[in-house]
Amino acid sequence: MAEYKLELKGVCKSFPGVKALDDVQLSLRPGTVHALMGENGAGKSTLMKCLFGIYKMDRGEIFLDGKKIEVNNPDEAMKYGIAMVHQELQPIPARSVAENLYLGRFPTKNYGPLKLIDHKTMYAETERWMKEVKMDIDPRALLGDLSVGQMQSVEIAKAVSMQARVVIFDEPTSSLSDNEVEALFRIMNDLRDKGVAMVYISHKMDEIKRIADDITIMRDGTYVGTWPAAELTTDQIIEKMVGRELTNVYPKKQSEPGEVVLEVKNLCSIHEKSFQNISFKLRKGEILGFGGLVGAQRTELMEGIFGIRGIDSGEIFVHGKPVKIKHPIDAMNAGIGLITEDRRGNGIFGCLSVKDNVGVSVYNKFLKAGFILDHKSINGIVDESIEKLSIKTPNMKVHIANLSGGNQQKVIVSRWLANNPDILIMDEPTRGIDAGAKHEIYEIMCDLAKQGKAIIMISSEMSELLGMADRVCVMCNGKLTGEIDKPEEMTQANVMNFATRF
Repeated sequence: MAEYKLELKGVCKSFPGVKALDDVQLSLRPGTVHALMGENGAGKSTLMKCLFGIYKMDRGEIFLDGKKIEVNNPDEAMKYGIAMVHQELQPIPARSVAENLYLGRFPTKNYGPLKLIDHKTMYAETERWMKEVKMDIDPRALLGDLSVGQMQSVEIAKAVSMQARVVIFDEPTSSLSDNEVEALFRIMNDLRDKGVAMVYISHKMDEIKRIADDITIMRDGTYVGTWPAAELTTDQIIEKMVGRELTNVYPKKQSEPGEVVLEVKNLCSIHEKSFQNISFKLRKGEILGFGGLVGAQRTELMEGIFGIRGIDSGEIFVHGKPVKIKHPIDAMNAGIGLITEDRRGNGIFGCLSVKDNVGVSVYNKFLKAGFILDHKSINGIVDESIEKLSIKTPNMKVHIANLSGGNQQKVIVSRWLANNPDILIMDEPTRGIDAGAKHEIYEIMCDLAKQGKAIIMISSEMSELLGMADRVCVMCNGKLTGEIDKPEEMTQANVMNFATRF
């Protein structure tokens, strides 16, 4: 029996202007969870996409149970028993849970000379696999009606249903609730007991220390090393990831909140089960945190303020003046920007360049003769953004989809800064971003507050919420259940107390 279930040796992969992987290796022991770690842009997801056949390696070898294999596409990977739960979900929302789970491998039965999909078997098997992952989801439900966390659970069930020998989990918990994370870890422990080798990509240190047996660290597309998880402390992991010691995770605040720039009074959604009777104030130079559990309606509230969701009643004041916000353009004209929670789904324009992703918010301001874009001025703004926010990109013409998650997030921040808003709403601004990139985002936020910008930050990471916010508002089931503004009262216990006041 081979010592390793799977080995990657000497993997190299380049994209135009970027060497993403340079002689990278990875060795997975059977029946273990192997954490693959590194900053955004280190090449973790690229390496896994090479293994899964999404990308073709420029050079390198793959060995499964000691035998060399060649993987040219995901279908071949699955035939070898390699499954992948992707970081960025690509569901088909208009189809059922069962159809998404069995996409490309539908069970069939013969009707004379015809082969038709065996829906009865498909629904029964889907129900069995959903129970296997401890999720009570109707196989006939439309995937689009589920939460992001439930969609992620369907993806996990899909991987389990393939009875794979190797399973890749790429940021699987980024959209999961605490209960769903516990369910995932139970599944992973079951798979470990069955001898399955797992790759686990995550930036959440507490998860890594809890679930991983081995840790491989990458940096800038190269292999740094592999260690038993028990031998590394969190600080050592971060230091090896970023190539330097990282101290003071949360920058020291240098701003003093000033006058009120945004006031929300008794805001109610048109949907009864969403946010109701919400009132709060936001001050100049302040970072106001919004905490709460999954389903608290924090995101929905911010989308209501930004004109994405319908408002039934209530008032919004900007700089003391009432504003009517029915569409996002109304919010932008009022000096409000929104960085959304789902970076891939509704944040970036994946098929466009870095320049277009930054410039789209200001193109209407740089027109010659009313219809010709002033590219020279726009290029200047984009160049300034790239330098100011340290965006790692060969040039502004590169497609944003080719950048790491952390650099994509910086581009989105740049887009709104180019529009110079007074108020910036940041929904889960560091989700799926490594420790080094998080620190850079935190520094950007503190610098904006110092400049007098008012920031609303939604975060599900308790340490981030308490480490970055000047005040914290807590929501539960669509209601504002508490506000914490005294430093000595900014504790996890107090936030959780308000977050569970049903």
